[in-house]
Amino acid sequence: MVIMVTIKRVSDGNEVLGIKELQTANLRSTLGDEESEKEGFVTAQYTVEFLEEMNQAEPSVIAKDGDRVVGYALVTTREIAQKHDLMRDLCDKINRHSFHGKDMSTFNYILVGQLCVAKSHRGLGLVQKMYDFYRKELSSKYPYCLTDVDERNPRSIKAHLKSGFEVLGTLHFGGNKWQIVIWDWNKG
Repeated sequence: MVIMVTIKRVSDGNEVLGIKELQTANLRSTLGDEESEKEGFVTAQYTVEFLEEMNQAEPSVIAKDGDRVVGYALVTTREIAQKHDLMRDLCDKINRHSFHGKDMSTFNYILVGQLCVAKSHRGLGLVQKMYDFYRKELSSKYPYCLTDVDERNPRSIKAHLKSGFEVLGTLHFGGNKWQIVIWDWNKG
């Protein structure tokens, strides 16, 4: 089987539906504990309407194999984040931290609203490819990229650190502990 994956930004409603389908298939609540621990998972559920609003503000990065969305890195502005409990809490917690001695609330940053790769396409370096594209597309507008990762998802933490993120701090949400990670795009 030949896999031809294209990395691009969302450009139509079918791609938004593809994100939703992949998200639903990889929810921790769908996978169960054993598979979640082994394969990784996503936590937040977004409605199609919220995903559309998110992509109108700033189109997300996706990996496509033919017409199928096989990976995504959601691009989330701070304004859109205010419309979702988990992301609003993330922004509030980020803004209470400092980075290199400066208050994060003064920084211009973009958030990764969620990251996911289809099980059939894991191990192909798609996280790194999507994040490289994410940086190429957004670093001239936003010098910092942040997200949070559930500490019960070591596979995701490892992928983020490998991509260039570093731990900024932690937050508690929904009874779970999350690592807040930052990628400083000002570094070479």
